[in-house]
Formats: sequence, structure tokens, C-alpha cells
Amino acid sequence: MTEQNNMADPLQLWGGLECTINRVTDTYFSQMERNGHRERLEDIDRFASLGISAIRYPVLWECTAPESIEDADWSWSDARLPRLRELGVEPIVGLIHHGSGPQHTSLVDPDFADKLAAYAGAVAARYPWLTCYTPVNEPLTTARFSGLAGVWYPHGSDEATFVRALLNQCRAVVLSMQAIRAVNPQAKLVQTDDLSRTYGTPEMGEIVEFFNERRWLSWDLLCGMVDPSHALWNYLLESGATAEELLWFRDHPCPPDVIGVNYYITSERWLDHRVERYPASHVHTYRGIRHADMETARVLANPTPGIGPLLMEVWERYRRPVAITEAHIDANREDQLRWLLEVWKAAQAAREAGADMRAVTVWALLGSYDWNCLVTACKGYYEPGPFDVRGPAPRPTAVATMMRSLATGAPPRHPVLQGVGWWHRPGRFLCPPVATSSIPASLAERQQAKDDAQRHVQPILIAGASGALGAVFAQLCAARNIPFRITSRAEMDVTDPAAVERAIRRYRPWAIVNAAGSPPRVGEDDAADDALARCYRENCLGATVLALAALKHEIQYLMFSSAEVFDGQLERAYRESDPVSPRSAFGRHKAQAEQRVLLAHPGALIVRSSGFFSPWDEGHLLARSLRELGEGRIVALDGERPLSLTYLPDLVNTCLDLAIDGERGIWHLTNQGSLDAGSMVRMTAGLLDVDTAGLRDETPPGNPAPALLGTERGALLPTLDDALQRYARTVAVQRQALPAGVERRSRLRV
Repeated sequence: MTEQNNMADPLQLWGGLECTINRVTDTYFSQMERNGHRERLEDIDRFASLGISAIRYPVLWECTAPESIEDADWSWSDARLPRLRELGVEPIVGLIHHGSGPQHTSLVDPDFADKLAAYAGAVAARYPWLTCYTPVNEPLTTARFSGLAGVWYPHGSDEATFVRALLNQCRAVVLSMQAIRAVNPQAKLVQTDDLSRTYGTPEMGEIVEFFNERRWLSWDLLCGMVDPSHALWNYLLESGATAEELLWFRDHPCPPDVIGVNYYITSERWLDHRVERYPASHVHTYRGIRHADMETARVLANPTPGIGPLLMEVWERYRRPVAITEAHIDANREDQLRWLLEVWKAAQAAREAGADMRAVTVWALLGSYDWNCLVTACKGYYEPGPFDVRGPAPRPTAVATMMRSLATGAPPRHPVLQGVGWWHRPGRFLCPPVATSSIPASLAERQQAKDDAQRHVQPILIAGASGALGAVFAQLCAARNIPFRITSRAEMDVTDPAAVERAIRRYRPWAIVNAAGSPPRVGEDDAADDALARCYRENCLGATVLALAALKHEIQYLMFSSAEVFDGQLERAYRESDPVSPRSAFGRHKAQAEQRVLLAHPGALIVRSSGFFSPWDEGHLLARSLRELGEGRIVALDGERPLSLTYLPDLVNTCLDLAIDGERGIWHLTNQGSLDAGSMVRMTAGLLDVDTAGLRDETPPGNPAPALLGTERGALLPTLDDALQRYARTVAVQRQALPAGVERRSRLRV
């Protein structure tokens, strides 16, 4: 980290490891235990491979010295910090990350600051070469969650606890830096907090103004700016602070060497007194005023300009170096890329406007768990980052590829960057959109239209317009703003190399998705041999033709295979490396297709799946059974043998992510868990209030057991229970939208 910013120097790329150890009552939630980093020293080399110059890295108090400093165990950081140094990655060491310290203290403990400072001094003595520190991450945000919202320990829900937690953390930062600088006078403070901004209706003006003043408190305290002239001086006194302890910060200033701003899609808020317009989950009461509180992207008709103006606010207020210390969004892969690029460009623009912008930090290098519930429970909700940890080893995603481009000054060129993120798209609203002239609108949509008019937009080419899989691909590509072209057999016969070549030259896709092909079905005019021949052409020959064309044009290729490449005789679920053993013509054709495709195009992505169900297809087993039960008919289903089942929206979303990542080889993708057909229908019927009196368990005699799919590459789809609940919710919404007595296939998105 350079002492002075030279505008000729490039904007730096930093990385960050999600390492939160938050406490809920007496339970600790550790991100590093969830993401596996505590046991993987080799992750250090993975991080360095991204081209980052610095990393926000933990030497957490709760982990290293949970009982006392005298009993501290330094072995974990001893193995990792020197390795970072060897690889040229500077650690920005964090001592507490959304935590409250070991069990013998808390954020409102009068001795909290002194205890953390003693630990900070021990860290500096152990590693005197360390230069950059964040003793406490996001003190204001942590104080809000722990002292005002009651989410984390010590679960306060009043202004006094919030202020006490904030002052204790900021005092801990000052004392910690004093202890660190006693060892290394050159040590630098990188102080992070959420870069928030609140907007609202005129009726909410007082609270909006208060929130916009409160957001600066941690940095203001450290900079010695809080005195009787400060806008929140009286508020702090009324909330239990004393003038003496507030003025202590003025007399012991510890201004950050770098103001670290963390920015998320939730950082900008809209407050509205018209609560009837909003979902009940977003309605709150503060200072006796009932109001809605929602992220601006979900409510404002015109998006805000984003992080750019907020960076200039920080720079103009403090005139100190600024870094974006967390940049991440919980979204599909293309929107993760779009978000990062938007933040990077905003930082570049702030530099050009005169701000001393040092770096952009890509947050959550290994992803994060359960932040959708503020890590108050282990529900298994995972957000990938540059690496996805759901396999045997962290797998680099397209975000990692973009990071390497940014680090080397190469412009990111992934075709999905042609579109704008969901926060700019019309379908983003969770309530009737609010139009306001008081907020300058984003120019992203106007610029996008201009760019689209000036260049060809590369689509995904989808083969299989008549099938359920192809239809869901088209629907979700549209929902995710990924340009696509879906072709019928008449437009592109996948078995005809000339037809495939014409389509590729016409549309110039960056990827081909082969959603064509099906088991042999004998119609009125078909002989069995004709049906088998057609099955071979569509499932084997067509797959090979598309693979060769994709290889020729150097584009991504995705094809689908089936669990029927296995005979079901194995006593466990089949993994990707198990030898195929098809027992049907369809299975043999799929097995042959896999072999030929991998020979023709080693970079192809082959996805095996089975048991498709979708809220938009009335022809699958689940939909048919529910319909017949609702009509009072008898439905006989296998109630013994488990099935691998796949919710099509989950499958397609995951396949799109893998295609964007440039993945290859064979993957097994089904929802986690298995159910027999009878249990699946019974569970879903219960969710939809469908009478199951007509459901009969009946295992067909002589039929071989279906093959179950497991995985050794990574369980990327949600659980089957979660999928069935979402399926039922979508079907219920579709039913409510239908006029009485009308049945049709819905196009509602999941």
C-alpha cells in the first residue's frame, strides 16, 4: 500500500475473505468453518493467483486467544501470513469481524477496548512486519445489528446499547492502533464501514436526515470530529454517552490512513410513510413513526447513480485516501460480473474527478453463507464469489477471471457484460415503483440502449424450442437479461451440419445450449425402428454435430445427458466418474453422445440430470398427479423407490452460471436429496391444499430401480425440499392469476 497516491499508478485490486464470527445468544457462526478455509493452507496460493496486491485477512481474537493472550495459539496465522508475504500479497489484518470477541467480553463490556488493544499489541509483537490493520470491521454496522436491531449478541434493541457498542468499538480501534504503533510506528489503519445513503418521502425527512448523519459516526469519532458542534452531539448525550468520553476521541484522534467503504445493493435505502404500498416484511417503526424501509433498487422508478457520488461524498468530507473494501452482490453470475465492473468504473471515475481512490476489494473470495438471514441460522444458503467452495476444492468462477483482467489492466470482455444488472431492469420492483425528481437518475439504461444500437449483441443459441428444457432456458435467459436465440428443428436441424453452420454465422453466439433430444416415442405413423433411429439422430448425432461446430467457432457448448446412462444396480448414487452402464436405447444413445462430444470438443460441458419438474409444464409426473388428485381421481405411484429429481429453474440457472464460468466436463446436477414419487406428490399436495385421498402407493412389478445421481464435483442445486416449496408457491400464484374455470400454461418467473 503506497504512502501517496500517484494518479499515474493504476487502481489497485484487493481481495477479501469473509471471516465473520458473529454470536447469537451463546452460539457462534463462523464463516471460515463453513467455507473450509481454516483447514486449507493452499487457499493462499489461490488468492494470490487472482492478481490482487492486498487482502483483508483475519487474525481473529476469538480464534487465536479465546481464553487469554498468554494461552494464544498462533499456529494458524504463523502458517498463512508469511505465505501471503512470500507471494507479494499484503495482508490487511482484521482482529474482529462482525464479532463481539471471546465469551469473556462483549461489545458493551467496559473493558472491551482495553482487552482488544492488548490482543492487538500481541499480534503486532508476533508479526512486527505487518503494516495494515482493521482492528474492528464496520463498527457502526455491527453496533446497529448488535445494539439496536437485536440480531447479534448482546441483542440490544435501544439507542443506549447501540451508542455504547459503537463507542466501545471505536475506542478499541484507537487503543489498538496505539498498541500496534508502539511496535511498528509505520502501521496504517484501514477503517471500514458501510457506505450507506438514505432517501425518502418528505414526510420521512427528519429520520432520513438523522440516518444520513448517523452513517458517518464511526469515521467522525476516529477523526476527532465529534464535539458540541457535531450534528449528533445531543443525540449521543441523550443515548447515554458522556461529554468526557466523546471529547476523548477529539483529544486522541486516530484518523484512518484509508477510509474503507463497503457497498452493497442494500446500502442505499428508501423510507416511505405510505406503508400500505409495501410488503409487510419491510414495514418498521422507529421513533414512533411507522414506515417502510426498502433498498432503493427495489422501489425507485429511476435507479440512483450508485456508488459514484457516494465516493465523492466520502472524499469531500474527510479528504483522506479511500478504498472500496467490500464489493459483492448476491446474484446470478452475470450480475456479479456486472456489479463488479460497475463499481470498478465508479472508482476510476472518482479518481478522475480528483478523489484519492486507492483500490477496489472483491469481497468474499470464497463466497459466504446465510447472509440472507444475517447469519442468525445455519440454513445452508450460499453465495459464491471468485471461488465456489461447494466441491472437493474451491472452483474458480467467472469472477476470478474478471479479477485477473482488472489486475492486469485488460478490459473484461465476457459477453454477458453486454447487459445491465437487475438493479437497472424493469422487473426489479417489489412494490409499486416510486417516481421522484429529488434523486438524480442513473444513466446506465440510456447508455445500454446506445451501446446496443452500435454493436452486435452476442446471444446464447438454444436448440430445442419445442421442449420444456429449452422453454425454461429461454424464459430464464430473458429474466436474467442474457441475450438468446431459441431455434426450432425447422430453423436449425441439429443433425444437419449446414443448418447449424448457417445459424452460427447468422447469430454469432458465444455459447450453444443443446436442449433438444428426447427418449424414443412411437406415434401413430411410427414404427419402433423409426422411433429409435430418430432418437439416435437427435440425441447422439445432433449432439456431435453441435459439438464440432462449437469447437470450430471457439464457443462454449452445453449438452444434456441423463441418469439413464446408468443401470441402477449400484447400491449408492452414481457419481460423475462411475462407468456408464445403460440399459435402454435412450441411455445408450446418451452414453454414446457423451463419448463423442468429449472427443470432438474437450471443452464441452455435459450435464446429467433426471426427474424434471417445472411450474410451467403441465405434462410432467408431479403436475399430472396433482391435477388428477384435484379432479378426485385415483393416482397410483411408486411409494418405495427413491428418485433423483430436478427443479428445472434451479437446473437452468445453475447451468447458465457454469456456462458463464467456462466450465467443462461431466456434471451431475439434481436437487439435493431424493424422494419416491408418492412422497413427492404427497408433500407438494400438502403445500397446495390438494386432497390426497386418491393417492395410492404402488410399486410396478418387474421394473428396474431408477438410477440415483450423486456428485463428486459439487452439489450446486438447492435441496429438494426447498425446490418443492418454491414450486408450490409459484403454482399457487399462477392459480390465483387465472380467471375462474380457465387453465393455461403460465409464464410467471420463479
